[in-house]
Amino acid sequence: MQCPHYDAGRCHSCTLLEIDYPTQVLDKERHVAALLAPVSTVSTVSTSGSGPTHEVTGSGLTWLPAVKSVESGFRNKAKMVVSGTVAEPVLGILDGVGRGVDLTDCGLYPDVLQAAFAPLAAFVTRAGLEPYQVSGRGKRAQQRGELKYILVTLSPDGELMVRFVLRSQEAIARLRKHLASLQEELPALAVASANIQPVHAAVLEGDLEIPLTERTTLPMRIDDITLDLRPQSFFQTNTAVATELYRQARDWVDEVGPSSLWDLYCGVGGFALHCAAPGRAVTGIEISAEAVAAASGTVATLRDGAGAERFRDVTFAAGDATAFAVGPDAPALPEMVIVNPPRRGIGADLARWLETSGIEHVLYSSCNATTLAKDLAAMPSLRPVRGRLLDMFPQTSHYEVLVLLHRE
Repeated sequence: MQCPHYDAGRCHSCTLLEIDYPTQVLDKERHVAALLAPVSTVSTVSTSGSGPTHEVTGSGLTWLPAVKSVESGFRNKAKMVVSGTVAEPVLGILDGVGRGVDLTDCGLYPDVLQAAFAPLAAFVTRAGLEPYQVSGRGKRAQQRGELKYILVTLSPDGELMVRFVLRSQEAIARLRKHLASLQEELPALAVASANIQPVHAAVLEGDLEIPLTERTTLPMRIDDITLDLRPQSFFQTNTAVATELYRQARDWVDEVGPSSLWDLYCGVGGFALHCAAPGRAVTGIEISAEAVAAASGTVATLRDGAGAERFRDVTFAAGDATAFAVGPDAPALPEMVIVNPPRRGIGADLARWLETSGIEHVLYSSCNATTLAKDLAAMPSLRPVRGRLLDMFPQTSHYEVLVLLHRE
């Protein structure tokens, strides 16, 4: 992928841009295989491709060929810092000295997202949303302006969710006053909200979300399941690769065939709903009440359709994953567990519980193979038997990896 911003030194977010894409994927495969080598019997990974070309020794971890992405236009969300002035807002990032860099033509965004930025910039001017900025440092730092970020999410059906991250509620009335004009210029806009983030800190959003449209969820259609995405819920950045992630998880779970399944860190229910089956009790646990509300709404809709029997025993609850599993009120053990933690991993307490639980199979989806390796080292009885890298983030060193664990 060629990028004028990278070539000019304005943006180096795509740290692997100078490496050809097949080599990027191969390097990622080798990296994760090396990290997991101490807890598996894999010795080498020779190459990647469309077929099973991996050289694996011993009877341990077998790597499936990586799931590759398109090299550009794959992001379904944009997190745009707003800088400049009310008359001439800049949507993109800040450079090293705090100046705005316009990234509305970034090659990672599909055409539909790129086309949304000009109407959004015009809306900033029309609604009088002064870009947030800080002058000075330390105790002398002075804050001014209201609009910190514009966050845009694209659904598989081409609809948009737009969130305005504001310093305060001062601009809410103006947002509502001019929203109809934005909807006219941006017909794909389905959900809009304002998030209030009053703190000057490296925190993207605050707790308060104020709906601006009647609709509050964005349908994210993945195969035969449509997940309801709310403004503060998490969804994978790459829809096509996320689809393959859920398909792979479903296939491995169906091979095991558990009658009961826990999905810990379930988010909006992607794994739980894809792995649901008639006669299988599935419980999803997630700390975000917003995500649980979205997942519960999705399963209620699915029960009203042709798949009523498949989703009959799927439930979601808000709570800490570790406290749910380890706590004194924990329900009867399931036959299988899925974990999909944030970058920090599942942590010592949950790893210790899984190690001693007697549960035969665990499916671990990780966005950080370093913490994955650490967690697996704490669960020596649960050995990785299958793994697959899914390149969710081309042009960067990040990726998702799915590992199936079996108790020895």
